[in-house]
Amino acid sequence: MPPIALPHDAKAGPTKSEVRAVVRSKLALGAADHFAEVGSCTGAVTIEAAQRAGRVTAVERTADRLETTEKNLAANEESIVADVELRNAEAPAGLPDDADALFLGGSRNFEAVLDHAVETGVDRIVMNVSRLEVAGRATEAFRERDLLEEVVQFQVSHGYELAGATSFNSDNPVYMLVGSATPDSDDERDEGEKVAADGNGGATQ
Repeated sequence: MPPIALPHDAKAGPTKSEVRAVVRSKLALGAADHFAEVGSCTGAVTIEAAQRAGRVTAVERTADRLETTEKNLAANEESIVADVELRNAEAPAGLPDDADALFLGGSRNFEAVLDHAVETGVDRIVMNVSRLEVAGRATEAFRERDLLEEVVQFQVSHGYELAGATSFNSDNPVYMLVGSATPDSDDERDEGEKVAADGNGGATQ
């Protein structure tokens, strides 16, 4: 799928494309999924989710950023397959009760958002954090709610020409928390991975 277009600026950098690739992998969205996002901002994650999920609910507390989300969605309308609803609210207000997957792109009220995820049984939860202190608090919040599956820290560097050679500029590191409020589903996914690893779905040779 071609890169998404983000012609409109939210005066806040979008989640970088390399980071979004990892988010996509962890969320594993399908056509039957209802995806919810907290802090849509430029709409980068919203758009990529709307190219894969059946329904998308994006919550953004800042009205002008929500307008930017809407404009960038329109710029990618040919690739959108989901029913998309944008809500101007401060999460957990505005979050649906039937989301299958949830992405937290901001750290405001994240404890209350995680409580909502537990109450409504969200299957896949991903939170991105760029500040170390917030990452620590978020990790504890995931653990306290028995949500935490893994914490991933990664950093991307982009090359540029320097004196006829290639040097690199590094982006800020990202801490990604991955979890689930449906442990039974986690067990099913683990079993599926074991079957796939065996090859041929366990068929007799």
